[in-house]
Amino acid sequence: MADAQSPISTLRKRFGLQAFRKGQWEILNSVLAGQDTLAIMPTGGGKSLCYQLPALVKDGLVLVVSPLISLMNDQVAALRKLGIPAGCIHSGQSQPEKKAIFAEIETSPSFLLYLSPERVQKAGFAGWIGERKLTLFAIDEAHCISVWGHDFRRDYSRLELLRQLRPDVPMLALTATATPQVITDVSTRLNLRNPQKHIHGFYRPNLYYQVVACEDETHKLVILRQALRQNPVGRVIVYCGTRKGCEELAGWLAPDFPGTGYYHAGLSAEQRSGIQQDFAEGRIRILTATNAFGMGIDHPDVRLVVHFQIPGNLESYYQEIGRAGRDGEDSTCLLLYLRKDKGLQSYFIRESDAPAEVIRYRWSALNTMIQYAEGGECRHEEILAYFQDVQRIHGCGHCDICAPASTRAIQVAGLAKKPQRAKRQRRSSRNAMLDASLTPHVQHRMEVLRAWRKAYARENDIAAFMVFSNKTLNDICLRNPRTRDELLEVYGMGGRKIERFGNELLGELSTVH
Repeated sequence: MADAQSPISTLRKRFGLQAFRKGQWEILNSVLAGQDTLAIMPTGGGKSLCYQLPALVKDGLVLVVSPLISLMNDQVAALRKLGIPAGCIHSGQSQPEKKAIFAEIETSPSFLLYLSPERVQKAGFAGWIGERKLTLFAIDEAHCISVWGHDFRRDYSRLELLRQLRPDVPMLALTATATPQVITDVSTRLNLRNPQKHIHGFYRPNLYYQVVACEDETHKLVILRQALRQNPVGRVIVYCGTRKGCEELAGWLAPDFPGTGYYHAGLSAEQRSGIQQDFAEGRIRILTATNAFGMGIDHPDVRLVVHFQIPGNLESYYQEIGRAGRDGEDSTCLLLYLRKDKGLQSYFIRESDAPAEVIRYRWSALNTMIQYAEGGECRHEEILAYFQDVQRIHGCGHCDICAPASTRAIQVAGLAKKPQRAKRQRRSSRNAMLDASLTPHVQHRMEVLRAWRKAYARENDIAAFMVFSNKTLNDICLRNPRTRDELLEVYGMGGRKIERFGNELLGELSTVH
């Protein structure tokens, strides 16, 4: 039997690691104590160790539910190289291969078995696990179980079956991104018993977060070219909203940037596999991709992640930018924000056949994404507050809010924007009015309201952009509303916000002369 008293010695001897990462030890303590546990750690935070190590510290079978065959195969291969008994059962295997895995389980004191959520529903599974000595159920990518999550999957929604079949086995649910609402939903749907919740690792100091407000598509392309010029080495991922846009953007970049390719779900499985291999081996350096290029992607030297359009929610956005800088080296995450891009995500929501309550949640999530793009306080500080990480900071020094002139930023000043003439005309009167209104009084009003917003956000433990964005802040200071009706005229100020803090906001404005 493994030394149950020495998880750290197991870490060093079997995994070749010297110390636990932030959050791992707390999660492992909970798991090894036999408690149901919810672990939220970003991509690259080391979630897998939290169920792999218990398989060595305690005898028995650890069953891991994972959504991707490629991810299961990669983890099993890595474990077997370390001499750790592990295997997976999936549809791509032959019967002899499956029989060999089951035979190994019978002869190994401890074993890590990876299964898809669909496999858990198979006939005979209930009887099989009823006869096994089980140490732990681990549910990876647990956000997929929640209708509020950004990647809901129906097969995940049936995983409560594990609790019904073996109520004696503790359960560990893991995900890279989840809001408090998703965490609660996961806990309820899996029927977790007083779960210990651990939220760690959302602060990535090697990443520079930047959002650039663009005037039109041409302006986006100009900035993208500049970003690629500033990152001549290392891999680059450019996320696009549609398959067509993905292909068109790759075609536009390829003549000037060799090693450009594209990836989306409309390609055949063979094509997707080939592109992934080319990207992994360096034949493709710059990859334009839809969100189909997601789970299971793990390359250490992604130096730049660009979002050419806003995603539908902040959870998806954070998960995708989490693919940057996995080796700990400096990397940049650039969001090219064009207000009209909301229309694409709005189309996806309107075309959805989800229940009305879920649709309303998706609209709210999209508005939150827009508020983030339109700015608040320090980007890293806001992310930590939004995801309720146990760690909090006040100013990071490496985002476009804290350090806009950083050498890590994509340099956009002085680039030719080449906007369409009609758009320039529509914007000019508004810009002129704003520029002319930045009097000392207006600037003082902005300072007072920014301080009020920060205090309100910290008091309510939310991100400042969720109170209102910088774009809304500017409009409030420009209009200087004095009544609730006048507040309704402000950009981004809806009835709910006015009901929640409108009187307090008006009171603050009344003190500024």
